[in-house]
Amino acid sequence: MRALLPLLRTSWAWPVGAAAAAAARLPRGASAGPGPRRTMALYRTEERGQPHSPDYRLFFKNVAGHYISPFHDIPLKVDSEEENGIPTKRARNDEYENVFNMVVEVPRWTNAKMEIATKEPLNPIKQDVKDGKLRYVANIFPHKGYIWNYGALPQTWEDPHRKDKSTDCCGDNDPIDVCEIGSKVLSRGEVVHVKILGVLALIDQGETDWKLIAINVNDPEASKFHDIEDVKKYKPGYLEATLNWFRFYKIPEGKPENQFAFNGEFKNKAFALEVIKSTHECWKALLMDKCDGGAINCTNVQVCDSPFHCSEEEARSLVESKYQITILCARNQRSVVGHSYTHRKRDRICGCQRWKVRGRRIK
Repeated sequence: MRALLPLLRTSWAWPVGAAAAAAARLPRGASAGPGPRRTMALYRTEERGQPHSPDYRLFFKNVAGHYISPFHDIPLKVDSEEENGIPTKRARNDEYENVFNMVVEVPRWTNAKMEIATKEPLNPIKQDVKDGKLRYVANIFPHKGYIWNYGALPQTWEDPHRKDKSTDCCGDNDPIDVCEIGSKVLSRGEVVHVKILGVLALIDQGETDWKLIAINVNDPEASKFHDIEDVKKYKPGYLEATLNWFRFYKIPEGKPENQFAFNGEFKNKAFALEVIKSTHECWKALLMDKCDGGAINCTNVQVCDSPFHCSEEEARSLVESKYQITILCARNQRSVVGHSYTHRKRDRICGCQRWKVRGRRIK
């Protein structure tokens, strides 16, 4: 369990030299203040498989280029006391206690139902499949696709065997979902810092499916938002639209309206933070094999005391044993080279042709 502690405190931060340089540029007597955080790209993604196909996967890598799990290896909290073992100053603003990492699965206004593959090694993002067909959410009038950037908090898990005292229902066996309401359309696979504002309790087929309401800390309007009441004030109608979206989005599939705990009332930030704390504790028990995780794949690279821990080389082998990389002509998508490559090559110009690398799953 000790190995969990430094991992949970990892965050994005300026290097010491960069912070000093930034402070030097401030006018005398001025303070850097809380302000928007500068985020450094600690994570990148790698597409394998053809988009809009059952074989498509989006894998995550850390800054060193090693494969990681977005479910288990990306820390939940952003604020930290240590950065690579070096103590860092804690922001005085209490807002930073409420900043979390969010993994973006679905950009706003898109319809493909993308999700972290909780039952696959290293948990890449994939498109959900039902009855052999790729899933897309219907457009709920007057909206197009998802009406927020939709994703999940890493290192959380809604335990399907644990009954929530407030909803009297067990969890839905997934990381906790996040609806990010900022002004920017984010990209699939982005890891962004968000402030939690509140939470909605969806009851899906008898299971609790929490929907956190959050905003990107670097959104131009983020400083206005501190709690759920601010959403009502500065984005009137957004919460009502969110409730209706979740109520009706399965009706086009022939299913009944979804139900909600608390009569569809959005709970405030304090309540939401307690929900996150509970789901994080469930995740820790899952990673330490102290509860029944069922088919959940707990393979991870950074939780060293976990019985599911694997090495960086083992993680690479897990990915490359299931997927081949092939070079396709970007003009006509015809396969040019069929054998696999150890490293993914991005677009390259060859004469007047443009070639692109894509992944193909090994059957």
